[in-house]
Amino acid sequence: MYIEDTIAAISTPQGEGGIGIVRISGGSAEAIGLRLFRFRTGGAFTDHFLHYGTVVAPDDGSVLDEAMAVLMRAPRSYTREDVLELHCHGGMLVVERVLAKVLDCGARLAEPGEFTRRAFINGRIDLVQAEAVMDVIAAKTDASLALAQRQRTGALSARIEAIRQGLTRSLAFIEASIDFPEDDIGETDTLALRSGVADALEELGRLLAGFDEGRILRDGISVLIVGKPNAGKSSLLNRLLKENRAIVTHIPGTTRDIIEETVNMGGLAVRLLDTAGIRHTDDVVEREGISRALDKIPQADLVLFVLDSSRPFTDEDRLILDAVTGKTAIAVLNKSDLPPVLELPPELAALPRVALSAGTGAGIDGLREVIRTTFLHGAALDSREFVAISRARHRDALASAHSILRLFLAGLGEGRELETLAIDLRDALAAVGQVTGETTTDDVLDVVFSSFCIGK
Repeated sequence: MYIEDTIAAISTPQGEGGIGIVRISGGSAEAIGLRLFRFRTGGAFTDHFLHYGTVVAPDDGSVLDEAMAVLMRAPRSYTREDVLELHCHGGMLVVERVLAKVLDCGARLAEPGEFTRRAFINGRIDLVQAEAVMDVIAAKTDASLALAQRQRTGALSARIEAIRQGLTRSLAFIEASIDFPEDDIGETDTLALRSGVADALEELGRLLAGFDEGRILRDGISVLIVGKPNAGKSSLLNRLLKENRAIVTHIPGTTRDIIEETVNMGGLAVRLLDTAGIRHTDDVVEREGISRALDKIPQADLVLFVLDSSRPFTDEDRLILDAVTGKTAIAVLNKSDLPPVLELPPELAALPRVALSAGTGAGIDGLREVIRTTFLHGAALDSREFVAISRARHRDALASAHSILRLFLAGLGEGRELETLAIDLRDALAAVGQVTGETTTDDVLDVVFSSFCIGK
């Protein structure tokens, strides 16, 4: 990647639509625009003004499309470079023809995420904000979108920057003491140093404690529905989805394969997986479905163990109970509208229980709330102001800084030499800087931005 290059790409989804945008960024953006765009009135770009005209082929002057064009001169643009956008009709062929002419005029095709990478390199955003751009695009619920928007606008970066500044002050104090050894560090200075680092350690701990909920808001959870045949698994799936997605009959073994759908439960994206009824059977196809269901249990974030409360606990129920032992699970006592017969074994006493009727819908809202509160607590439940780390990369870097600062405080109490304490603080600062991109290697940046779509 050469930052001096002018890059271009289609920035709207492929397919038919009202508008298709070709984005150009770099020093030649305006010159390329002047070669391709014919103004309805005037003959020059006004900064941040939407012009009406046509896009033409510079070689023969043939009209490619009626269009609007806007030039955003540096540094008041997404990349802090000159950026030109050509707003054409949204057909796939027309925007591809316009892009081809832009490339003929000297731009090169942008790599995935290169516009956002240039915004990062040019200091417009940090790496947390850059990653949040993709999270905004991929958000599946209002809550995940709200979290991504707060990260994009710098709420998480501000908390990390406060940690960095505090550690920088502590490091400056130690380095000054090394440079001027005649000024001994007294007890008051040591207490102030300990207090400053302890504050940073505490804030790191708070951010790390919020990771699970941040990840869940960002990525959602997988919920596996298991039970014996005719326990009501498919009916439960349909109720949770509010549509007839799975076939429901009185015939045991109707579901043979895993059915997967995603639903929004109060801001939590939930991937529901309905499985074959687990029982002993000679049917080869049904046995394969049961095997797949059992294989999915260790991978699920949550298991809904559906039991028919109108029938006794059976060996088939016992088989499922043994398979879900140790997993996060909820015992769903279905068919609550029928006379109760089921007696639960002691092993099920530790599981949360929800009584409902998938047939009538009674109790379904209660199940939704139990699923949600199983994974979201406190501030995350009211996610409008919730700020958290949500990526494993963030967690790993901050966990490293947390461990280093614990060693620092132990060493300070043991009277370790200032030089070794300074090394600890530098290492902690480097770890914190990996989150925002200040100390991130090019290899990590390549991985981060390769997940972006071309044109963003």
